[in-house]
Amino acid sequence: MAKKSKRYESMAKVSTREALPLAEAIARLKEFGTTKFDQTVEVHMRLGIDPKQADQLVRGSIVLPHGIGKSQRVVVFAKGELADAAQEAGADVVGQEDLAKRIQEGWLDFDACIAAPDMMGVVGRLGKVLGPRGLMPSPRSGTVTQEVAKVVREYKAGKVEFRNDSGGNVHAVVGRMSFDPIKLQENVQAFLDRIVSMKPNSVKGSFVRTIALCATMSPSVRVAA
Repeated sequence: MAKKSKRYESMAKVSTREALPLAEAIARLKEFGTTKFDQTVEVHMRLGIDPKQADQLVRGSIVLPHGIGKSQRVVVFAKGELADAAQEAGADVVGQEDLAKRIQEGWLDFDACIAAPDMMGVVGRLGKVLGPRGLMPSPRSGTVTQEVAKVVREYKAGKVEFRNDSGGNVHAVVGRMSFDPIKLQENVQAFLDRIVSMKPNSVKGSFVRTIALCATMSPSVRVAA
């Protein structure tokens, strides 16, 4: 049997399958913050939805109170005054056909993609590239908009997108291990409240089944729903 590392053994001692109140779960998670780098913290939720039903999909975005601890790279499809506004708002790359060609050739070094409505004829051709990576602009997530500058600023401030997967799970980055516990708690709570507010009318019974927090190199910690 392979010998387990001291870090693994120490984590195993404090890991638990018990669902804890959010503040306690964050405190437990922080006990795993022993790496040399600042780990990303994520929240994972299992929802009582049927992903095959179009009226039970859960998808949207949220600007977290304290950001996510990193600057997101944002690209924008726009022209004219909207392109200028996006550039001034801090977009990393703004373009049209040139940007589409660059993406089609394999460039995907960005975290969010925003498009003005009149650019969807260009962006639509990128569905097979951007869609599987969750980067395809859509009106539902607020990334197809006339207010490109506003949305660029939101993403730069820590806006995150989410959508359920085929198993009915939703997950998102909610901060870094170095965050103050209160700020991390406020970020997580804001995300949980956002998801709860989106319960589809057709869902019967329990909507939120399980909640868990984890970091880049840590076990998960269950949170009381």
